[in-house]
Amino acid sequence: MDYATTPQASHLTGLSIHKLREWTSRRALIPADVPPKSKGSPARFTWQTILILRLAVTLRDRFHLELQAHKTLFDSLKSSLRHTSLSGLSDKTLALYGEDRWSLIEDTQHGHLADEIVLIRLNPHLKVLASSSAFPNTFTTPSQIELFPFQAVIADRADHGRLPLRQPVPGAATADRRVLA
Repeated sequence: MDYATTPQASHLTGLSIHKLREWTSRRALIPADVPPKSKGSPARFTWQTILILRLAVTLRDRFHLELQAHKTLFDSLKSSLRHTSLSGLSDKTLALYGEDRWSLIEDTQHGHLADEIVLIRLNPHLKVLASSSAFPNTFTTPSQIELFPFQAVIADRADHGRLPLRQPVPGAATADRRVLA
């Protein structure tokens, strides 16, 4: 898994390093994925956390919302995005219904919504992350579909203990296959 350091996260989010540390450490609004090991060492952030930080900046700057009141929203987003593939977010819009209710909707569904909501398109934020060198392995294969998100596999192993290794079935094909003519 690729991580961005504090300076990279600052650049990608548009937050000063001081403000980024305030949001991720002091206020714990959106915590870093790997906290700093000691004073002066950088925290590390996944692309999901950077995306949430960018969305928080949008909510603060464009809509003038108080972010601390939406901490449960950010926690919920972070938890759900951990199990979401990058390709699953393409052409999606984040719909915020207030407090901690949200959903991801297709860009074409806006006309069918009846509630008062805030809509944030994700593609501009994903493009900034994709153009960054902070996550080289995450954004290099856009045509490949992620069948099993890595975090979900890790969570599954943690919940159920170590999975047994698969044993070869007697008589099954092995690596040295023979071609019959």
